[in-house]
Amino acid sequence: MSLKQISIFVENKPGKLCDVTELLAKHGIDMRALSLAETTDFGIVRIIADDVFKATTVLKDEGFIHNVSSVLGVAIPDEPGGLHRVLEVLREAGINVEYMYAFLGGKRVDHAYMIFRVEDNKAAVAALRVKGIRCVDQDEIADL
Repeated sequence: MSLKQISIFVENKPGKLCDVTELLAKHGIDMRALSLAETTDFGIVRIIADDVFKATTVLKDEGFIHNVSSVLGVAIPDEPGGLHRVLEVLREAGINVEYMYAFLGGKRVDHAYMIFRVEDNKAAVAALRVKGIRCVDQDEIADL
């Protein structure tokens, strides 16, 4: 169970991020989550989109360099210590979190949603399920 994350490489110049969001909006692509990491010359925009195929097609057609990778989406109880509980389970299973970021919104008010990049998605899902923590799959994100 994993999500497809699109990483888009953009120049670190005014308006370049806006070019990406304009393109996605123009084609009716909904970003469910977004993260931006930057260096001096370029940035990496990581998104979870409602339609990965459509998003990657329009990005390719417009000349944006991008790649797709698997990440883990986790429903975290929206309460003090909810994220800590997830991280504790991953630590106990010996799973390193390379990076993480939050979902934008969501219709369920009893959970927050986080994206985790880990080395082994299957092991992470198994460890979380044993502790009753729910992971989100690609088909489910459109309903969040």
